[in-house]
Formats: sequence, structure tokens, C-alpha cells
Amino acid sequence: MAVNWFDRAIASVAPRAAARRVLARQAFETLARGYDGAARGRRTDGWRTPGSSADTEIGMAGALLRDRMRDLVRNNPHAAKAVAVLVNNIIGAGIMPRAASGDEALDRRVDDLFERWAEACDADGQLDFYGLQTLICREMVEAGEVLVRRRLRRAADGLAVPLQLQVLEADFLDVTKSGALGAGRLVQGIEFDPLGKRKAYWLHAEHPGDAYGALQNGLQSRPVPASEIAHVYEKQRTQARGVPWGAPVIRALRDLDDYEVAEIVRKKTEACVTAIVFGEEEAQQGIAPAVVDADGNRVEQFEPGLIAYARGGKDIRFNQPAATGGYGEYKRASLHTISAGFRVPYELLTGDLSQVNYSSIRAGLVEFRRMIDAVQWQLFIPMLCTPVWRWFTEAAWAAGLIPVPDVPVEWSPPKFEAVDPQKDAMANLLAIRSGTMTLAEVIAQQGRNPDAVLAEIAATNAKLDALGLLLDSDPRRVTKTGSAQASDPATNPEPDPGQPDSAQQD
Repeated sequence: MAVNWFDRAIASVAPRAAARRVLARQAFETLARGYDGAARGRRTDGWRTPGSSADTEIGMAGALLRDRMRDLVRNNPHAAKAVAVLVNNIIGAGIMPRAASGDEALDRRVDDLFERWAEACDADGQLDFYGLQTLICREMVEAGEVLVRRRLRRAADGLAVPLQLQVLEADFLDVTKSGALGAGRLVQGIEFDPLGKRKAYWLHAEHPGDAYGALQNGLQSRPVPASEIAHVYEKQRTQARGVPWGAPVIRALRDLDDYEVAEIVRKKTEACVTAIVFGEEEAQQGIAPAVVDADGNRVEQFEPGLIAYARGGKDIRFNQPAATGGYGEYKRASLHTISAGFRVPYELLTGDLSQVNYSSIRAGLVEFRRMIDAVQWQLFIPMLCTPVWRWFTEAAWAAGLIPVPDVPVEWSPPKFEAVDPQKDAMANLLAIRSGTMTLAEVIAQQGRNPDAVLAEIAATNAKLDALGLLLDSDPRRVTKTGSAQASDPATNPEPDPGQPDSAQQD
């Protein structure tokens, strides 16, 4: 960078200050030149980039985003499919717990107790624990967040553990509760203490959108301790509440809907007029056609199969609808955008496998499965499964069903279905044989309890021994112990299908 006359003038009096000035100007110009995204000019005039906090942005747009996304899921098949794909992969048959205290008797007792409790843990009395997981995950994806409330029950209610779970939509939070509250603060219905820890959730007694609830003063809210609530949402910034996962593509979904409707209306309009009868003379060709009914009244509405008559028309010309060009390409490009916004592979969103083979679909699913794995372990399990397990063990201990209130737990998410089961099975076998994985880890990846599977294998082997059966690696050979038939192919070779039977030769 050139030194100007002013720099030289300063240098003659204060050389050190002049050097600092030159270096500072050079650093500033380098910074401004290094970030094109921060440049201001004609191409960025309409770019609004407010520096508001995440809570401020969600407070202004959260409710409208939820309403629009719910409408799209109700009426747009692509939005509905994207939500279903995410829920099916995150939850599947359910994220299952396994007590891991190290005491086999205690673990077995806690696992049995949880299985019985899970069947009737829904406060509505309709779903089991894994069905609630599906509902909660669906609300998290579709609406951006969901609340799960602990409901303690009486011993006389006949539950395995006196505890149930109530699922509440995000609308139950009183968004009018915002501002300072003593030494703490309120953020859209969530109360924080002076240290920034969640203290309470201000909840409506009824859903604000329910007509009956509004008539019954359901819009009044009261605080519920945060220890009684599990708030499940994706935390992308340091916000207190979540947003729908499809928020980046709400406009794209709506535009695709509008485009398809416009195409359908255009096609229907073109198909309405079958033919137009024009005048015989050339001067009558420009006269607008008049469509009349049996009484001679003008008809303003087109219907399929209509023939329009111009005044004095005698020459008929048939309508030829124009072919729609680029419709498939535009829709495919739009669906790629929508799948990216939902973080779902295009093939899973659309079911279109025409452009993939085994290698490409497997490579495409690797990143998606990595994202699902992160959601399960970094979001869903810490925000829902862990608090529910803590509530369960505390309630069981308080009821005298287990000796301690805190029992360690391990969670087993659902397995991913293999694109090629044989190749995946061989990969697992090699991992076990090489010592990079244990048999328990492989079983857990299948979404099952390793202890239960190994116990089942042991019980099956004991039953086979009791019956005197030997199960060879070849499933075609099952023989009695001590039988004259040997399972060795060398002593009892099987007939070659390519050679004729000896009896047939005779």
C-alpha cells in the first residue's frame, strides 16, 4: 500500500504514530476486501439482515411459522412425506432403554417394571411409551417444539408405577409472558432465574385455539415448575424455543403448490373449448365469439366440450392445447430444494429411484443416517428420554418398587435397514472378529437389548441340548445326537443336481 503525503508529514514529527497509522489502514482495507458478503452495493440493496436475537426473531414469527407448516403438512403431500420420513428414521419402532447399574438382579427388575409401565404411561390412555415417542417427534419436526409434562398418580390408580406422561403442543405456552420478573426474566412463557436456568413454564389450562377452552377461561396461564416439564426442540442458536424444521422451504412448498394449480387451471381452460365456429367472410374473423345457451343468453363460464359460435360463424376450427414444456424439470428442481430444506434425501422424499444405483443410494444415505444419529443422541435422548427415565425411577423408588431412585440407563435407537443385508452382516462379522466392535454393540445397533438376546440364545441352546438336537452352520442339516446320519458332507454327500439319479439311470 502506497504511503501518502499526510503519512510522510506525520512521520517527520512522530514516526511511530505514522507507522501505526499505515498498518491500521492496511489491516482495515484487507478486512474489507476479504469478505465479499459484507460488501454494500447495488446487488445487496434489498438484503435485510437484522442483528436481532434468536428469541426476538422466534417471538415475532414462531406462531405464524407453526400455523403455516401445519397447514402444509395437512394439505401438501411433499411436506407430509418429509415429516413422516424424519419421524420414521428418528424413532422407528422406538428408542428403547436398558438398565445398566451393573447389578443383574436390579437391572432385570427395573427393565421388567419399565416394560409394564410403558404400556400405560400415556395420560390420554391411548399410546404406549414408544407411540408417545413418535407423537413427540412428529410435533418437534412439524411444529418445532413440544412439551411433555410429568403427571404423578395415586397408588390406587392401578399403574405399574404411579406416573404418566402428558403431551402438550407448543401453543400451550403463554407467549404474552415476556419481560423482567423480579431478578429473573420471562421469555415467551418460559421463566428463567437470575442465573439463566429454567425455573417454570407458564401454561394455558386449555389450548388457545380450542373454542371450548376459550369459553372456559382457558387463556389464563399459571406457572408449572420446570422439573415437571420436558421441552423437546432443536437448538440451533441459544434460543429458548424452537421453529419448524421445514421453515427454510415454507415459501418453496407454497410456490410449488401455486405453480401446479396454475398449470392445472391452464390445462382445464384449454380443454374447455373444443372448437370455435368463425364467420364465413374474412371481415367477421375478428368478431369475438359469443357462447349462448338454449334461451339465447350469453354464457360466461367455460365447461369441458363447449363449442363457441362467433356471430355468423360457418367455418369450424378445433382447439389444440399447447404442450407444457419444462414442467417436470421445474418440479424436480423444486423438490430437490425442498428435500434440502428438510434435510431429507430427494429419493426418500419423492420415492423416485430412477437416477440412483446401489452405490449412489448407499452413499447418499450415509450422511442422512449420520444426521439422524446426531438428532437421536444429541437432541431427542437428552431432552426427552433421559428426563422420562429419571421421572420413572424416582416414582418407582417413591412407591417402594426399587431400592434406589437413580438407576443408570443405556438407550438403543432403532436400527437402520440395510440396503444389502448380506454385505452389512459380513461387515459386522469382520468387525467382531477383528475386535473393533463387540457382539453387544452389534446387537444394540439392531435396536435390541443385548442381554435379552444373549439370554434368548442361551435358552434356545439349552432347549436344543435337552432335545438332543445339533444345529449345524448349514441350516439343511439338523440331526439327532448320536444319529447314524453324519452331518459331514464327506461321509454323506448330497446328490449333484447336475447328475442324474442312479435309480433313473437304471
